[in-house]
Amino acid sequence: MTPAERYEKLTEHLKEENPALLEAIDCYRTLDRISWKMGLLDRRDSHAGHISWWPLISLLGTFSAGKSTFINSYVGKRIQDTGNQAVDEKFTVLCYGHSEEPVTLPGLALDADPRFPFYNISEKIEEVDPGEGNRVDAYLQLKTVKAEPLRGKILIDSPGFDADSQRDAVLRITHHIIDMSDLVLVFFDARHPEPGAMRDTLEQLVGKVIDRPDASKILYILNQIDTAAGEDNPEEIIGSWQRALSQQGLYGGNFYTIYNEEAANPIADPALAERFKRKKDEDLARILGRMESVSNERAYRIAKNIEIFVDRLENEQLPKLQLALAQWRKRTVLTEVVLWGVIIALLAAAEVQYQAVSSLLKLLAGNPIAGIAAAVAAFVAVVAIHFKLRKVMARAVARRWRAEGEEDIARGVLHNSVWWHPLFSDTPRGFGRRARRQLALLREASKRIIQKLNDQFAAPSGTGEAEAPQAEQAEKAAAETASNEAAAPSAPVSER
Repeated sequence: MTPAERYEKLTEHLKEENPALLEAIDCYRTLDRISWKMGLLDRRDSHAGHISWWPLISLLGTFSAGKSTFINSYVGKRIQDTGNQAVDEKFTVLCYGHSEEPVTLPGLALDADPRFPFYNISEKIEEVDPGEGNRVDAYLQLKTVKAEPLRGKILIDSPGFDADSQRDAVLRITHHIIDMSDLVLVFFDARHPEPGAMRDTLEQLVGKVIDRPDASKILYILNQIDTAAGEDNPEEIIGSWQRALSQQGLYGGNFYTIYNEEAANPIADPALAERFKRKKDEDLARILGRMESVSNERAYRIAKNIEIFVDRLENEQLPKLQLALAQWRKRTVLTEVVLWGVIIALLAAAEVQYQAVSSLLKLLAGNPIAGIAAAVAAFVAVVAIHFKLRKVMARAVARRWRAEGEEDIARGVLHNSVWWHPLFSDTPRGFGRRARRQLALLREASKRIIQKLNDQFAAPSGTGEAEAPQAEQAEKAAAETASNEAAAPSAPVSER
């Protein structure tokens, strides 16, 4: 699917679901054009393909932390197997479908469909774990079932997480999921193991994501906390987990304790049982509330990501590209100086230099046209060598950046090494005054779209006459869209 086809499909969908987001389509198109001209983005790719346009909730966590049980309870059907041991080693994408009974499809269904958040994931797996890209079915599967809680959203259930035993491919998929999701539920098992023994796992699931600009979308859930009721000091178990999370940078907030009442151990002390249940009910209500509001959060995320992409381009990609081009320029100049120095030294040592000059002067005196032709040929040879060196050095610099995982910078270096782009220019191709103005306008557009979204739900003026009908219209359009979508392949329009 080309970027143009992707945008056309998104436009059709947003006209009915949320017209306030239509302006975002034009913003992403503009971002694409700027990145294409700078060489930072492949022309077959688009920024819109790096976010999920369908509400996406993912569940991560340790082995037997209760993720599958939570999903079955939320969906109202036994769609995922449960157990004390690892029962599924694949990432499972769950969405609304035709059948009352769960239908399981291979990972290829996700890798080849641009509407799901794992489009072309096999390429990403191959980058970090060569040879595994062709085994996408070993990592992913799609399950569909006719269940109302799944209508209009996608859930992702992950296999049990253990940083010590995870392959690079699984870690890559895990962080890809976090990037794409509107809401991330990270489950830990209150029964085992001790948080102190999970330092690597906590670092992956907490430490490496806590500083993200969208870290508020990640909820940390200590599940099966009912097992702590039998301890002499149940609060100490909760406290030990809170301390472990704080060591990774999580201080208060987004930490919940729950358990499944149907599978819970009886609590003998009525007062303690009532206290555990009250806390569980409060936390579970907050979690479910976030899950139900994920559609609204998705709309704000799409708008905010425009500004995030602009900031990344100006504050991260541009400085890195300028540094890479400076490295390319330095390598080219030094190599050329050394090369010509060696050539001149060899000619001088062979006493060819004087003879060559004398012969050229005689040739010019006797036949000016032949002399000029020889001079032109020599000039062309010098220029050809120069541009060949430019290209060779650009490839060398690009390889270095690609080895560090900076594919966009490597692509930008090669894009800027074309013969007509000045070697000593500090400005990358496509990034002039016009591009800077466009990026500034995109920042303003991001804020303007968020204000439009606010108008659907809020009336700061206190009148509410203009805003309320718009909110009702948006909710009605979303409800009608959802009611008309019956099958999994036709339900999501996620772009990657």
